[in-house]
Amino acid sequence: MDNKERIIKYYNDLDRSCFMDEYKEQSHMDNPFPIGFGQTISQPSLVLKMTILLDLDKNSKVLEIGTGSGYQTALLSKASKIVYTVERIEELHIRSKERLTRLGYTNIKYKLGDGSSGWKENAPYDRIMVTASASKLPNNLVEQLAPNGKMVIPVGTDLILMTKTNGEIKKEVITKVIFVSLVGDY
Repeated sequence: MDNKERIIKYYNDLDRSCFMDEYKEQSHMDNPFPIGFGQTISQPSLVLKMTILLDLDKNSKVLEIGTGSGYQTALLSKASKIVYTVERIEELHIRSKERLTRLGYTNIKYKLGDGSSGWKENAPYDRIMVTASASKLPNNLVEQLAPNGKMVIPVGTDLILMTKTNGEIKKEVITKVIFVSLVGDY
């Protein structure tokens, strides 16, 4: 089974309703839903698309910016070796950590803080997933990406796949998206 097939299997096995406090009866719908504090749980098809773009393998060290409900985090966790996830809203940080721990995820490290700054202490990362829209590409995150690393990040309304090869940065616009704004010092 290749990486894409593994990710699709994990996605199909993941019960989105476990990550929703409200709207559980609509969790099967391919729509974003509010999770409080002006944040949303993304539509499942976009979560899958973004995860596939990262081309995760079982040895991937992943940084996720924006834990939110923990739905994306769970999928990243299943498909990689370790996930470092940063959430700036304390209540969401606490809820997602409790939820993911209760569901049995053990390869996740949590941080409450400014995601646009990344998590320098554990850098570099093979893959970086950003689940909020930046106004520009945060240099802090680019610097924390390992050689041959990949980052998926919404910038404005563009979903970008960024690849770092031999110190060179390649950006590819994948599609148009709407995300909550990335808040922080970038």
